[in-house]
Amino acid sequence: MPDLYTFRRFMTGAAALAALAFAVPAQAQGDLLVAPTRVVVSGGGGAEVILSNIGSEAATYRIALELRRMDEDGDINDVPEAEANATEQAGLGMVRYAPRRITLLPGQPQSVRISIRPPEGLADGEYRVHMSFRAVPPAIPAEQAGDAPATGVSIKLIPVYGITIPVIFRKGRLEATATLANPHLVTGDRGTFLELDMTRSGSRSVYGELIGKNAKGDTVFDLKGVAVYPEINRRVARVPLSPEQVVQLKGPVRIEYRELPENGGQLIADVATNIN
Repeated sequence: MPDLYTFRRFMTGAAALAALAFAVPAQAQGDLLVAPTRVVVSGGGGAEVILSNIGSEAATYRIALELRRMDEDGDINDVPEAEANATEQAGLGMVRYAPRRITLLPGQPQSVRISIRPPEGLADGEYRVHMSFRAVPPAIPAEQAGDAPATGVSIKLIPVYGITIPVIFRKGRLEATATLANPHLVTGDRGTFLELDMTRSGSRSVYGELIGKNAKGDTVFDLKGVAVYPEINRRVARVPLSPEQVVQLKGPVRIEYRELPENGGQLIADVATNIN
């Protein structure tokens, strides 16, 4: 049984991890909360990701690295290791992490340690992998497994929840610029969107938020977490709009692409237009 000092030390550490998880952007799926939602390491070193179980039961998660590429629609698609290019292979080879499997009690946070070990002679550039956190379904008790009917087939579907975040390593002095163009409204079966073209140039990704302001200077929408990764130079961004937002966007509009406030909020690109 742990002594009082050990218990207090555990509670202090847990409280600190929980505070960190909610102090930075977090992403939740099922009963798992992950923070931050994006890891960037420059020049070597490491980082930590905080996992928190916000459910009412203990849960186990499997942690793994994956390769993904962005396409011009902004979708992130899986890349089999056999089809990875040299940059993707290098990224996968230099990322180390622990643990690889974790069980969290309700309300319990724990950190996953990430270290980057770039090899000698690595070319300057941006390298990226995606870290996945997937729930491990609980074992089905034997008495339940034996409840299948004497004839026929019984199937029990168990949803598996997961979160994936990018882990980015940057080597060297990397620069990037972006532009916005052709903002317009598109209406379809899934509602109305503001659609616009984003272009990127340079040696690294760009990442931030799209902010739409009407003629009065009021913020009508703010879409965070918009990236253009180095494998593409152009993508289409789509901002979902409510009917009220569509009305507010009629007339002169200014759309800004800015770094997130926690990264300084610097203006990356903007465009002015008139939406009818």
